[in-house]
Amino acid sequence: MSTPANKFLPNPKTIAIVGCPFSGGQPKLGVDKGPIHLVEAGLISQLEELGWKVSFDGHHQFESIATEDDPPIGILKNPRLVSRVCESVAQVVGAHAKNGQLPLTLGGDHSLAMATLSGTLSTYPDACVIWVDAHADINTVESTDSGNIHGMPVSFMLGIGQKVDEFSWVKPLLKPERLVYIGLRDLDAGEKRILKENNIKAFSMHEVDKYGIGKVVEMALDAVNPKRDLPIHLSFDVDALDPSVAPSTGTPVRGGLTFREGHYICEAIHETGLLVALDLMEVNPFLADSESVRQTVAVGCSLVRSALGETLL
Repeated sequence: MSTPANKFLPNPKTIAIVGCPFSGGQPKLGVDKGPIHLVEAGLISQLEELGWKVSFDGHHQFESIATEDDPPIGILKNPRLVSRVCESVAQVVGAHAKNGQLPLTLGGDHSLAMATLSGTLSTYPDACVIWVDAHADINTVESTDSGNIHGMPVSFMLGIGQKVDEFSWVKPLLKPERLVYIGLRDLDAGEKRILKENNIKAFSMHEVDKYGIGKVVEMALDAVNPKRDLPIHLSFDVDALDPSVAPSTGTPVRGGLTFREGHYICEAIHETGLLVALDLMEVNPFLADSESVRQTVAVGCSLVRSALGETLL
C-alpha cells in the first residue's frame, strides 16, 4: 500500500504513540484502559506494516491526586488532576510535533484534547482541527450541567467562557474558523448557542444523511482548509460511530456514523497529505461484554490505520 507524501513530515515518517490511560475528565471507570487495549491489539506492528517508523516508550504514568485534594472548582470535577495531566501531555505532544513526528494520542477521555491541541498548535499555529464526535465538547464553565471536563476541552482551546486559574496554562490557540465538526448528534442547548455565536462550522448526522459522507468531508475541508495547504489535526472520538459499530464507549448515542463512514473520513484526511496529529479517544473496555470490547478495539485500530495510510485496494 503506497502512502501519499505528507507535506509536513520529514522522512523517515515517524509516528510517536502517546498512550494516555486517563479517565479524570468523566465519571465512568475503564476509559483509562482504552490505550492499553489498543496497543495490546497489535497497533504498533500494524502501523509498521504501513511503512511508518513507530516510536512508543510506554504509556504515561499519571500522578494521582487524591479526591480530597481536588475539590470541585464551581462544578468542575477533578479540575487539578485534569489540568496537570493535560499540561504534561501537551508538552509531550508538542515535543513530538516539533521533532517532525506525528503524535498519535490514544485516550483516555476527550478532556485530553486540550493537551493534544495545545501541543499541535504550539508547533503548527495555523493547523485546522477536524473533530469527529457525537458531542461538541464545547461547554464552558457557565454552560456545563455535569462539570465533566471531557465535555469542555474545545471551549478551553478557543478561550471562551469564564477563565479558571487552574487552567491558566491553556492558551486560546484555536481559532473558530479553523475548527469543523463531523458526526454531531447530541448537543446541549448551551453548546448549540456557542456554535452559532462563534460561527463554528459543524456537520451533524443530518448533513451526513442529506449529502453523504464524501460530500460532507469535502465541505468540512473547504470550510477550514480551502486551499488544502494547512496542517490537519484529526481528533476522533469513537462515540462518533453508531453504538452498533463501537459499543464499548462511555456516552454512546444511537444514529451515528457507520463503520464505512467513519473509515472514509480517516481515509480522506490521509489522502490530503496534511495530517500532522491524530487522537483516538473514549474507547472504554469496561462498558460492554468481551465481544463488544474486542469489536470496539478492533475498530479503533482500523480507524487509526485508515488515517495513516491503509487503503481498501
